[in-house]
Amino acid sequence: MLSLCAFMSESIHIELGASKELKYIPLLPQIKALVGDEKNKIAVLANVTAALHQTLDVLWTGFYLVENGELVLGPFQGPVACTRIAFGKGVCGTAWSQNETQVVSDVDQFPGHIACSSESRSEIVVPLRNTQKEVVALLDIDSRVLAHFDETDRTYLETLCNWIGEQVF
Repeated sequence: MLSLCAFMSESIHIELGASKELKYIPLLPQIKALVGDEKNKIAVLANVTAALHQTLDVLWTGFYLVENGELVLGPFQGPVACTRIAFGKGVCGTAWSQNETQVVSDVDQFPGHIACSSESRSEIVVPLRNTQKEVVALLDIDSRVLAHFDETDRTYLETLCNWIGEQVF
């Protein structure tokens, strides 16, 4: 039996030097094709993490999963990270408690920021919701650059996270 990978591209193709939006426009359909009809959340989140990290040129890309009333580290790429985060703590815990995306231009100005890496300067955290609209995971992306994330990131990453939530949670 041939694996699914034998029938699809195993790499992401994005034009080097493209604007942020011109990276996201082809990226999202490629991620959807990569995921296909896979339902295993770890497999899906791992490939999504790799695709985003490879495309966005950031410090850290990963997911935290809601488990037993706290956030637990899931698939990620980048330096080692915090393993558990409490509800309402840091940028991730705030995104979870407020059930909304957090775009932080300067993490040093965010009250209660959890510094998993001293290299992180800005961050975006996007909730993933299941079909009952409950937050079940969070996409967290950190950059070494101040004000790296904006409304373009918010729009495309929220679209992606909504799709993932519907697909696997």
